[in-house]
Amino acid sequence: MKSTASTAELLEKVRALVRPERLEHILRVAALAKEIAEKNGLDGERAYLAGLLHDAARDLPEEELKRLAPPENEVERAHPLSLHGRAARRLAEAWGVGDEEVLEAIEGHVHGVDPENALGMALYVADISEPGRGVNGEIRELALSGELLEAYRRAVENKVNYLAAKGIPVHPKTLAVYRSLKDAP
Repeated sequence: MKSTASTAELLEKVRALVRPERLEHILRVAALAKEIAEKNGLDGERAYLAGLLHDAARDLPEEELKRLAPPENEVERAHPLSLHGRAARRLAEAWGVGDEEVLEAIEGHVHGVDPENALGMALYVADISEPGRGVNGEIRELALSGELLEAYRRAVENKVNYLAAKGIPVHPKTLAVYRSLKDAP
């Protein structure tokens, strides 16, 4: 199901909610998600849409994040910023986006998606490896070479290892994705 709003209208809605630096990141992620998707035989426009909306809620105050996406576990209660993916999904739905795979990608860009959601994997990899971050270039290149699942596996492993090294609790969804990817061929 397509969005009832145009990409230009959605961009303006996002622009109104985020800092200019965040918008620059969002646009880089959207462009990279589109490129990764296309290199892996996926719909680039849907990946671009997911990228455009993924951080729409990232700069909202904690109370607004909690209103849009009430915490579901201790990690989310302790770290309200971890709610921004689910909150962005709620905003996208309110703005007329009805494509379930796009919505799952938006929500899952924080904690990970089921590997069945290739669009979500493309967005997750684009978010952690967009050139403005200055890290994970090898993961980006792997995804752009058509190895999306392996790039996603490495991206999730990196996140789990990073959080563990920092002593930050790993979200249960991230752990579930991590375990499923470890068990996958």
